[in-house]
Amino acid sequence: MSQNEAIERLGIFGGSFDPPHQAHITLALRAIEQLHLDRLLVIPTGDAWHKARDLTLAPHRLAMTRLAFADVPKVVVDSREIDRHGSTFTFDTLEEMARDYPFAKLFLCIGGDQAHAFTTWHRWKDILNRVTLVVAFRPEDKSGTHSVDDAQWHNGLPAGAIRLEMPSLAISATDIRLQLAQSDAFPSALPIGVCEYIQQHSLYKNDR
Repeated sequence: MSQNEAIERLGIFGGSFDPPHQAHITLALRAIEQLHLDRLLVIPTGDAWHKARDLTLAPHRLAMTRLAFADVPKVVVDSREIDRHGSTFTFDTLEEMARDYPFAKLFLCIGGDQAHAFTTWHRWKDILNRVTLVVAFRPEDKSGTHSVDDAQWHNGLPAGAIRLEMPSLAISATDIRLQLAQSDAFPSALPIGVCEYIQQHSLYKNDR
């Protein structure tokens, strides 16, 4: 039996990671603990069709993500979406996962902002047939008595979706990019290795 075939519970956590920060790491740790994962694949997106802004070049985002998660047990940073040519879709990644991890139960971890737009995703109904959806809400998403199968989720998310228990971390990559563009000081939410990489490559300064 190969190492992949021995994986029974596999988490998948995708995103732009532009840059990766402490809330991403906390989500990974909570997912591994709450879902009893054997492995969590962290997958930086490649050509993100849904992003209105230009992402930082993929090699930089991949390198920063590897630095951010280097010391997190059970996490593997996976480059398949960056390596894939053209637009990349979650469904295609899940198809590959089903082949690479034939005996694994798949858990797709997404944020609350992604969840609200989930029914716009490419082949979202097919995604739901392949994975258990796991949603990590930001603090501002918890203001009401929302549940993962609430009416605000339009009309398609399953009752079996799981809410990931997250602490109140008011951290966003958008705010971090803005701070980096306006100041030479690094936000405390950035891992040290990521700060050093950003400084070395003068990232996010062109927005000034």
